Amino acid sequence: MIASNTAGTDSLQNGRDSLKADTVRIDSLPVVKKKQPLDAPVVYESNDSTVFVQGGNATLYGSGKVNYQKIELTAEVISMNLDSSTVHAYGIKDSAGVEKGKPVFKDGDTAYDTETIRYNFKSKKAGITDIVTQQGEGYVTGNKAKKGANDEIFMEDGRYTTCDHHDHPHFYMQLTRAKVRPKKNVVTGPAYLVVEDVPLPIAVPFFFFPFSSSYSSGFIMPTYMDDSSRGFGLAEGGYYFAISDLMDLKMTADIYTKGSWRLSGLTNYNRRYKYSGTLQADYQVTKTGDKGMSDYTVAKDFKVVWNHRQDAKASPNSTFSASVNFSTSSYERTNVNNLYNSQLLTQNTKTSSISYSRSFPDMGLTLSGTSNIAQTMRDSSIAVTLPDLNITLSRLFPFKRKKAAGEERWYEKISLSYTGRLTNSIRTKDDRLFKAGISEWENAMNHNVPVSATFTLFKYLQVSPSVNYTERWYTRKINQEYNMDTRRLESVANDSINGFYRVSNYSASLSMSTKVYGMYKPLFMKKKEIQIRHVFTPQVSLSGAPGFSKYWEEYTDYNGATQYYSPFSGQPFGVPSRQGSGTVNFSMANNFEMKYKDKNDSIKKVSLIDDLSANMSYNMAAKERPWSDLSLNLRLKLSKSYTFNMNAQFATYAYTFDKSGTVVTSNRTEWSYGRFGRFQGYGSSFNYTLNNDTWKKWFGPKDEKEANKKKPSGDDDDDSEEEDGEATTTKKVEKAKSDSDGYQVFKMPWSLSLSYSFNIREDKNKAINRHSMRYPYSYTHNINANGNVKISNNWSFSFNSGYDFQAKEITQTSCTVSRDLHCFNLSASLSPFGRWKYYNVTIRANASILQDLKYEQRSQTQSNIQWY
Repeated sequence: MIASNTAGTDSLQNGRDSLKADTVRIDSLPVVKKKQPLDAPVVYESNDSTVFVQGGNATLYGSGKVNYQKIELTAEVISMNLDSSTVHAYGIKDSAGVEKGKPVFKDGDTAYDTETIRYNFKSKKAGITDIVTQQGEGYVTGNKAKKGANDEIFMEDGRYTTCDHHDHPHFYMQLTRAKVRPKKNVVTGPAYLVVEDVPLPIAVPFFFFPFSSSYSSGFIMPTYMDDSSRGFGLAEGGYYFAISDLMDLKMTADIYTKGSWRLSGLTNYNRRYKYSGTLQADYQVTKTGDKGMSDYTVAKDFKVVWNHRQDAKASPNSTFSASVNFSTSSYERTNVNNLYNSQLLTQNTKTSSISYSRSFPDMGLTLSGTSNIAQTMRDSSIAVTLPDLNITLSRLFPFKRKKAAGEERWYEKISLSYTGRLTNSIRTKDDRLFKAGISEWENAMNHNVPVSATFTLFKYLQVSPSVNYTERWYTRKINQEYNMDTRRLESVANDSINGFYRVSNYSASLSMSTKVYGMYKPLFMKKKEIQIRHVFTPQVSLSGAPGFSKYWEEYTDYNGATQYYSPFSGQPFGVPSRQGSGTVNFSMANNFEMKYKDKNDSIKKVSLIDDLSANMSYNMAAKERPWSDLSLNLRLKLSKSYTFNMNAQFATYAYTFDKSGTVVTSNRTEWSYGRFGRFQGYGSSFNYTLNNDTWKKWFGPKDEKEANKKKPSGDDDDDSEEEDGEATTTKKVEKAKSDSDGYQVFKMPWSLSLSYSFNIREDKNKAINRHSMRYPYSYTHNINANGNVKISNNWSFSFNSGYDFQAKEITQTSCTVSRDLHCFNLSASLSPFGRWKYYNVTIRANASILQDLKYEQRSQTQSNIQWY
């Protein structure tokens, strides 16, 4: 037994050994690795369920999502075959028949909306139906499309449109065959234009649309022009250069069949936190009439426009800015585009300036320089200042103690400052500006040193003495002689004497003022809470200066009377007075305010008369008519948005007749006749704007007004918003509304601005009333109006007009009607009244890439318009 048992044991053991020896070891055979067809794992998920079946198939239900490298695919149903590395996605219809969960395929930043898609992860190719992708400002759609391995898309029966209703666009280019390179371009075969589902007989054998996420260089298509004087032409054609992220350049040109042409360059530059600006330069040659005829003219003109702005963060102690608008006088008259701009038609003066300033805070010193150009288009005159330098030393107290102890002493209140100005200017015609010699320029320098102080006497009286010293440096003087034949001063031979001349003067003044407050309760009001405060501010000032006759020359006129002239007259900073002066100025100002308690026991303040003041002066050095005219000022705050101002002058001295019967001003005052000063006239203007909110305030229900008052600042209707800790105001855009039945509510956004100006003056062209010794008054007034109304969400109307009551004619009038056609815009402008009459009708695509897709019809320009 034992043996058998032993034998049994041994046999089992041997059996185990033999089994172990016969067993195939895994590591003794070569390992066969499974081939991986993909370079990255495929990550998938679904909201409902994922079903796996034999053969490596899996189906994702309920908002399925598959990610592979930079590719993302989402759809309601996605079927995958991991063995063949393909995926098929599509949407489903719900119980109402509405399809949901259509596939959206994203390749990096480019997205495609599709009906169905079958994609191979390995070859990166796909078959797509009803594809929609946005490229640049437009949309590319196609019924059948194939995606290549390099992300290009080939399609048939495609469309290109800039209308965001890409499923049913208002217009599109029908593409028979097309190749789309995302974010690069679209190249097509034959294509034709379709508007509102109507094919138009406008076709091209092929076209090319470039796309770019950033700006790029390219051609600018010209506009066809028909001008009666210049002939047929092409305008605003050229090339755009995208030089860098900091600047660009736009070069355009015009050319006409009769020889006129124009060349223009426009550049924009911007360096963040440093500066930004634009620079434009135009040169044009205008030929009108027929060559060889008497009416043939050739005009050569140029224009330079430069605007430069420096960022406030760039340099805290220095600033540089430029606003240049310079052109030859005939440029505005010969430029075609200006004939359709009513503002440029009436522009008579243009100004340009370039300025630089540098401050030194530690020294209190500021240096600034300015160059100015003023052009008068009426007579082609020009005034140039190049340069105009200013030196300013802020006020300092030379006697103030560095370590003050106790009360401030009187001499420590004495202050002085300095202002210096150097100017170099010329006045001439614009065609002689670059031909003028150095001798035609006027240059001078002015120095001004004021010394002043302010003291308080008797606790209530403010006393301010001051002394002012002025010195002028001139480089020439002009001698003149009186011509008995012409009875006027004339320049003599070698009249301009160059040299260095100091012309100085000084003056002193003393002013005293105080304030008197009065509070009283009006007798006609029963409420005790109402009080009126009256602030009375009288002021008396004395100023005097000696005469500086050394700067004046005398001569005898035709009547034998002695007259005077100064060789320095007409210089930039003038000349001191020959006679001394001593003037006493009187002024009185009044302010009235009312305070009361409202129902909530809060104190309210109302301005009754904001300012009522009178000013008059007496010249102690004058031998005749020492009193000045009386000036009255009235200012009333009628509302928060409007303040009424009136400044009227009343003459002190009466009219009389001289020996020849001519009306002259006598030495006798109006007071001596028992009359108040003679009213000389008054002028003012009134402006007001009406809109929907104004209409509500006037005629709206009271409860609505109270609701508007109690509306919190964070309401949705508030037009202000917080941004970076600062309150900014955004313009509220309001659309025309419709009721539940789809009809438009009669509540159209509108605005009407009215301005009325009037002027009352003595009409000295008429006969004087011999009894009252008053001239009749003449009234000149005119009214202007401009407004706009949003007739509907798509229609708008604007106008600008006025009436001149003196000329009894309507001023320049223009009106514009525009229609928003969603992806197109239609506008019509008309000027039926005024000196210049014109019309202009334009329909154009809104997208900038289709800026040449437009139709324009306007009245012919005329070069022989009488401008001035």
